[in-house]
Amino acid sequence: MKELVEIIANALVDNPDEVVVTETENEKEIVLSLRVAPDDMGKVIGKQGKIAKAIRTVVRAAAPKSDKKILVDIR
Repeated sequence: MKELVEIIANALVDNPDEVVVTETENEKEIVLSLRVAPDDMGKVIGKQGKIAKAIRTVVRAAAPKSDKKILVDIR
């Protein structure tokens, strides 16, 4: 999942070198934290959060069936 978020974010931003995705896992959920340059934040979030919502939807659809919830946190 981490690689998928990196690929999507790199395609959207102007500074792909500053894209960092970290994965944290506990008993109930997997959290993917996406960090981009401040100038690229709007490109990753989109108008009214539409791009961020689409990223989250794609990640959930690509995730293997498990009992863990997958969250994408954009920072």
